[in-house]
Amino acid sequence: MTGIAFRSALLAAATLMLGAAKPLTTADVISQSTASDWRPLDPQQTLYLELPAGRVIIELAPQFAPKHVANILALVREGYFDGLAVMRVQDNYVVQWGDADNKREIRTAKKTLNAEFDRPAKGVPFTALPDPDTYAGQVGFSNGFAAARDSAGGTAWLAHCYGAVGAGRDTDASSGGGTELYAVIGHSPRHLDRNVTLVGRVVKGIELFSVLPRGTGNLGFYEKPGERVPLRSIRVAADVPEAERTPLEIFRTDTPAFTALIEARRTRTDEWFKYKVGRVELCNVPIPVREVPKR
Repeated sequence: MTGIAFRSALLAAATLMLGAAKPLTTADVISQSTASDWRPLDPQQTLYLELPAGRVIIELAPQFAPKHVANILALVREGYFDGLAVMRVQDNYVVQWGDADNKREIRTAKKTLNAEFDRPAKGVPFTALPDPDTYAGQVGFSNGFAAARDSAGGTAWLAHCYGAVGAGRDTDASSGGGTELYAVIGHSPRHLDRNVTLVGRVVKGIELFSVLPRGTGNLGFYEKPGERVPLRSIRVAADVPEAERTPLEIFRTDTPAFTALIEARRTRTDEWFKYKVGRVELCNVPIPVREVPKR
């Protein structure tokens, strides 16, 4: 979407939602949204990670890393992660979990896969931001995920914003496969983009990760087994009885309402702001999530 197209979409969104009465705030956009501006999480592509402190919910992104997502689903369904632990918490960076002792057997899944750092941009829905980015020719959102494209528009990839979930690896680009996963809990480490396979993002419960004690070892690894935080289980939401699921809806990123939300973040029309920046970076555009009443 070009700058002119973005402004046209913004005007349409403002007219639609407020009749051009006044500039929108983020709260305005959310409060005046309609049911069609939201989408439910796909339970087949949603993980419930159970910590002693509660549930972390992860939405997977098979459109960007199909082989890794399929492998992670296989690992989860064979119970690979159950009883493992969070083994690394690096301040202002990531939380990482997996088999710290390298003893867990893999039965049905694969240990490693070829890297899926990016993919052809053709066919990828993309709502672009109008502002420049340091790390990519163009940035925006694809099905709710922060994403980027090269200047020529030939390649697309997911971006390391807060809450992004990736597959840990060694030096070899294809030495990961999903047996070790991490979530970003610090300032967006965009230098990792296209260097690690991103597989999804945390949509609820990120605070349960971000408050964990920091590891004192190299790169934030816990130095003693007793410091590790146990994983009670990880389950695919579709495999959990409906009564035990957490019903969430995600704000769609392909609607006039989302275009209005972007502009509200860019211009900061809230009364508190005295300096109206007039631009926004990719990782500073929130994707609203709400819990809906169970049927």
